[in-house]
Amino acid sequence: MVVIIRNILLAIYAVICIALIVLATIQTKSSNGASGTITGSAANNFYEQNKGRTKDGMLKRYTIICGIIFVLLAVVISILFEM
Repeated sequence: MVVIIRNILLAIYAVICIALIVLATIQTKSSNGASGTITGSAANNFYEQNKGRTKDGMLKRYTIICGIIFVLLAVVISILFEM
């Protein structure tokens, strides 16, 4: 029974790994660099308040979720392989 659960979790882990790689590579760079540090940015505009609803915001959210699932599955799989 443990072997079946292990194999299912490894398959899910592989899918999450691929999804995490794809999500991380299609994101845009979000830092402004040195010019953003010097000039600053207006954090009170409409885009800054609603950027979680944009495509970039959704990609960032999905990447964080996949990263959390990746870490949790890594811990669970390591525990199962110790049995």
